[in-house]
Amino acid sequence: MELRQLRYFMEVAAREHVSEAAIHLHVAQSAISRQIANLEAELGVALFEREGRNVKLTQIGKVFLTHTKAAMKAIDHAKKQIDEHLDPERGSIRIGFPTSLASHLLPTVLSEFKKKYPNIAFQLRQGSYNFLVDAVKKRELDLAFLGPVLTNDPEIDGSILFTEDIAALVPSTHRLAERKSLHLRDMRNEEFVLFPEGFILRKIAMDGCKQAGFTPRISSEGEDLDAIKGLVSAGIGVTLLPESVFSETTPRFTKKITIENPHLRRTVGIIKPATRNLAPSEQVFYRFVQEFFSVLERFQ
Repeated sequence: MELRQLRYFMEVAAREHVSEAAIHLHVAQSAISRQIANLEAELGVALFEREGRNVKLTQIGKVFLTHTKAAMKAIDHAKKQIDEHLDPERGSIRIGFPTSLASHLLPTVLSEFKKKYPNIAFQLRQGSYNFLVDAVKKRELDLAFLGPVLTNDPEIDGSILFTEDIAALVPSTHRLAERKSLHLRDMRNEEFVLFPEGFILRKIAMDGCKQAGFTPRISSEGEDLDAIKGLVSAGIGVTLLPESVFSETTPRFTKKITIENPHLRRTVGIIKPATRNLAPSEQVFYRFVQEFFSVLERFQ
């Protein structure tokens, strides 16, 4: 069994067409067909069945594909380890991040890191909380920033970088806008603007309101921070957001208000897989991030 055969097999499985796989791989169709046939002969099973001009995985082919993907990820990671062992200040790191950390935290960290390690490249992927955790587990991402930090999963190691408060955001014309602080129960009769189901910031808001003794009435939903802030600015409703999403300014026509009771907070940090060692360039970035926030906390 050869790596070339496995790569050909994965490409044909993804495209369900030998000719299209050949074009993408820049090899002759006959070469792919021959290598697939050799692989099937060695395994003693048919991996594909023909459907007109297309091919489909057999049931055992689907099982073999799952294991092949896992094996190829492990091999690619091993090669990356070797390449970066020769020069740990080169390489490429796949980093995930949520929308709540995209505008300020991530650009700040990456720009400072690039000043010190200009030859390390990044592949960045924004995603939801559950997507980021799952992608790190599946080796689709090397590291991910996360808030709150996962602490109870045996497949994930989390490092807390800082803890921040959750604040209320209301329209500037709102009855509570002149308040310096409030009890969350003061907002029990308000219309809320929140993220849709499945977003961690929605869960944080819902849990906070439940802790305050009420279930919020949700008038509108938005899938990114700009949409949420814009709806509040337009007077559609109020919301709850972490302090870091405001960075240095509060959106126009809105007012950020401290929540005194209950005191809502979230941790923010970086996660890595617990089941494998980081590649050298990933270790360099992981240590840099921890030191960066350690220094920042001392100055604050």
